[in-house]
Amino acid sequence: DDSPHLSRHWSDCDVVVEAVFESLDLKRQILADVEAVTPSHCVFATNTSAIPIASIADGCARPQNVVGMHYFSPVPSMPLLEIIPHDGTSDEALAAAFDLGTRQGKTVVVVKDVPGFYVNRCLGPFLVEVSALVRDGADLEVLDESMKKFGMPVGPVTLADEVGMDVTYHVAKFLSEADLGTRMEGGDVRLMEGMVERGWLGKKSGKGFYAYGDGGKKKGKGKKVLNPEVKDYIRDFTAGHPKVQNLDAQEMQDRMVTRFVNEAVKCLEDDIIADPIAGDIG
Repeated sequence: DDSPHLSRHWSDCDVVVEAVFESLDLKRQILADVEAVTPSHCVFATNTSAIPIASIADGCARPQNVVGMHYFSPVPSMPLLEIIPHDGTSDEALAAAFDLGTRQGKTVVVVKDVPGFYVNRCLGPFLVEVSALVRDGADLEVLDESMKKFGMPVGPVTLADEVGMDVTYHVAKFLSEADLGTRMEGGDVRLMEGMVERGWLGKKSGKGFYAYGDGGKKKGKGKKVLNPEVKDYIRDFTAGHPKVQNLDAQEMQDRMVTRFVNEAVKCLEDDIIADPIAGDIG
């Protein structure tokens, strides 16, 4: 928008937080547009689930002002915030992002600029294991409940619906094609891809693994109701794959948690997080 009124409002911005869909081209375009109407000190904070911050900053006018601020859904109730400086981010930009996050009441952790950063780097293999368990015959509701009993606030099936199947699929596919290699194997991201193609994006579209009524609440009186179309889809998707006998809650927990913990340890080894305390915060 070339409106002089809009330009006037941008002229004294200290920080701009961008939160568009996971498209590198779109984020770069918005960064260029913002740089054209903001002062030279203005920090551009991009909210991305997995795209490296250096890739977004590449070719921009003021790369030293670009930093990642990865919020988690739903933003009002999720306290964690990942701050991601790229190699060219200035100390001033990092400090500004950290200060903004703490003033928003977030629990802030600074992580390395790699595909998936820290949390989604751990969540990628974790959620791929959902598709592996489904293929092996796991019941979605039992899987959700088993992980809640383990101590997680929500099960992984509900989590995928909360985040959005499109975002979940994008992150899983992106990490599969990035540098995680064999650590993303064992599952099948095509399970998520098929759901995205059918418009089953989770809570925001009214149906994902679960069916939702008005206001994003699951249909039924306090009960979780699986999307009946998903049951048929999974049956067809897993046809011909041998099922694991006696796949109980303990085995589901072991398989899911092992995926997450192994990747967290790898992040510590690769200096993606500073120390075990940062890993526990994340």
